[in-house]
Amino acid sequence: MEILLAIGIAMFAGLFLTRLAVKLNLPDVTCYLIAGVLVGPLVLGQLGIPGLGFHSFEFVEEMSLISDVALGFIAFSIGDEFRLSALKKIGRQATVIAIFQALTACLLVDGVLLVLHLFLGDKLPVSTCIILGAIATATAPAATMMVVNQYKAKGPLTDILMPIVALDDAVGLIVFAVSGGIAKALISGEISMVSILVNPIIEIVLSLGLGAVLGWIFSEVEIYFNSRSKRLGLAITFVIISAALSKLHFHLDGGVEIGFSSLLVCMMCGTMFCNLCDFSEGIMYKTERWTAPIYVLFFVISGAELDLRIFADLAVVGIGIAYIAARSAGKISGASISARFMKCEPSIQKYLGITLLPQAGVALGMSVTVAAEFGAEGAIVRNIVLFAVLIYELVGPILTKMALTAAGDIQPKSHEERRQEVIIRNEAAKS
Repeated sequence: MEILLAIGIAMFAGLFLTRLAVKLNLPDVTCYLIAGVLVGPLVLGQLGIPGLGFHSFEFVEEMSLISDVALGFIAFSIGDEFRLSALKKIGRQATVIAIFQALTACLLVDGVLLVLHLFLGDKLPVSTCIILGAIATATAPAATMMVVNQYKAKGPLTDILMPIVALDDAVGLIVFAVSGGIAKALISGEISMVSILVNPIIEIVLSLGLGAVLGWIFSEVEIYFNSRSKRLGLAITFVIISAALSKLHFHLDGGVEIGFSSLLVCMMCGTMFCNLCDFSEGIMYKTERWTAPIYVLFFVISGAELDLRIFADLAVVGIGIAYIAARSAGKISGASISARFMKCEPSIQKYLGITLLPQAGVALGMSVTVAAEFGAEGAIVRNIVLFAVLIYELVGPILTKMALTAAGDIQPKSHEERRQEVIIRNEAAKS
């Protein structure tokens, strides 16, 4: 009962906080994370009342199954952005920009944090620097799409922004897999070509292969079900199976490890399914709606895992600020340089990087993986990423709106449009 009650209160707190924050125009993700802090061990959990919030960080860790499932659906939904029909329209410009700006952010964060390592020593291990650099590549597609849809943005910047955001996370997942392999080698002390190069490549190839096979099976089995509810159930089933099989891990002779990335497996499963199944769009839409409550709980739990006590250490606060500054500089400069190289319009060269600053779901997913695999170092990474996500989700959507407006993709509403909105709100209030 205690776990169920804690989950119910956590979800209610997250949803209720979004209503209180409407007038402040705060993104929902930010509200969920703040709600997690409030119901977490350091606030509501301090009361010690069973079921009323999360009374300890160990109790929060017991919710890891929910996080695994949520991460599976987040990665699965990214696969929807890689339909061949859409990829043909992306063109060389978006592909080059997506890869270049992601790698620029990664390398700049790595460089800045490695310099800090020289001063902080064990408080900021080299492995932590490398992992944070990989996480810096990820952008939050949900936050960007929310702004685009809310303000009906249209224009050159918007046209190239959406495919870049989709490609950005795919690049980030691959960089994360490679960086994770390098970090593991550094922590274990067994630095070799096998641990640094072979094992990460094996993980990426096998993950994409397993995901492709599961996506193919999914598309073949789906045709035998005509009911929408059964097709939705089958989609959920395959995401859970994908997340479960990605936990398999084997050790072979010579230090070779056979492992999988849950994020890559689920992403490839979604990609394969979307390209093979004729009615995949409807299923993906239904799946996204069904998983909304899971996302709420995932982000609230992520907030509850934020150990605010770690920020009493000025060194950790400094690392977080350095991460945010370096990532922002990398995204903006990388997008500007590559857009100029690809001869994009001036508005794209000037404002694209700003629209790529939001960071949430995929970055949090990466931090969950790190926290589970890297012990104490993983906890530090997790807290720094949560801190960065809070900042980015607070100001990111606002900056995105300002950039799209400055680029001319968001047009100011006419007097007649504003008048119609007032009429609609008044009629809604009367009813």
